[in-house]
Amino acid sequence: MPPWSSCSSTSGWPELDGHEVLRHIRARRPGLPVLMLTARDDQRSKVSALDAGADDYLTKPFDFDELLARVRALARRADQTNSSEVEAGDLRIDLLTRRVWRAGEPVELSGTEFALLEYFMRHAGQVLSRQQILSAVWDDQFDPGSNVVNVHVLQLRRKLGVKGKPPPITTVRGVGYRFEPTR
Repeated sequence: MPPWSSCSSTSGWPELDGHEVLRHIRARRPGLPVLMLTARDDQRSKVSALDAGADDYLTKPFDFDELLARVRALARRADQTNSSEVEAGDLRIDLLTRRVWRAGEPVELSGTEFALLEYFMRHAGQVLSRQQILSAVWDDQFDPGSNVVNVHVLQLRRKLGVKGKPPPITTVRGVGYRFEPTR
């Protein structure tokens, strides 16, 4: 049971104050959105709570519609953080840090390989022609007859290889490639 769930028998209030609860939350779940709801409406309390890691601060009495709007805003911000990651099967890429994991293991990719994998993951299940891939990843800087796509797909397959699992990129003869993530 978390320490803030215990209450004193006489007052019914938690034994920890809001700042202590916030410290416990941040220690366990740093990315969890936190809205502090309190009767303390002085400037010092607000600044202190926000500096301690609260995402928002609302004082009592409050309008219920405003509370709901603030909760929706926090949920939107939390979703934006997650949108920096793309997942497909056992592959996960972080667009902000440019890191890749397959089956939980880190995979080192070049910038071009990362862009190629991101393009494949955003178009999972679709057959992509070499020209589509060339246009998306290389911005038409190469001759369509070039084998640059084939070479990079081969390198990407090797780097994403996991023993006992099929490669996530398959060749569709005469057309291009399909990314099919493993489950």
